[in-house]
Amino acid sequence: MQQMNRVAVVGSGGSGKSHVARELGRLLGAPVTHLDAVYYDDAWNPLPPEKFEAAQRGLVTAPRWVIDGNYNSTLRIRLDTCDTVIFMDVPTRTALRGIISRQVRHGAGQHSAGVYNRINWGVLRYVATYRRRMRPQVLEKISQYGRHATVITLTSRRRTRRWLQQVAAELI
Repeated sequence: MQQMNRVAVVGSGGSGKSHVARELGRLLGAPVTHLDAVYYDDAWNPLPPEKFEAAQRGLVTAPRWVIDGNYNSTLRIRLDTCDTVIFMDVPTRTALRGIISRQVRHGAGQHSAGVYNRINWGVLRYVATYRRRMRPQVLEKISQYGRHATVITLTSRRRTRRWLQQVAAELI
């Protein structure tokens, strides 16, 4: 297994980014940042773009990190500095099921475990159209700015569980 010190976890809402980030952080002993926690305050007010960008530039200077979040407008910051990209490329139905089951399990709101639930029509539309609209943009940025990184694409919950088990076994 290649060294994973700076890991960017990207993909649609409901794809399992936060779960993978938490598990990797635990396995690697690396700090985990959920970008939703940086971008939104407790009242769901977004950080101004320049402050959000500056916050990420500060985060990626650390020697080790796992950062979860798509945020296409600032993705290059993470891609320029990561050594590993985990692309959660699950089917749309899986992502939609993910955001709904997360809402049922955790309820709405922001939770300390990196769970940020706010389902509205905008979120549903974003997740429902992610593969068609956003996925090509993310793949292009990974290709353009993440060439130096190892890219791991996880296409199902089962594949994700097996990969995390493999990482855990290799770290023993």
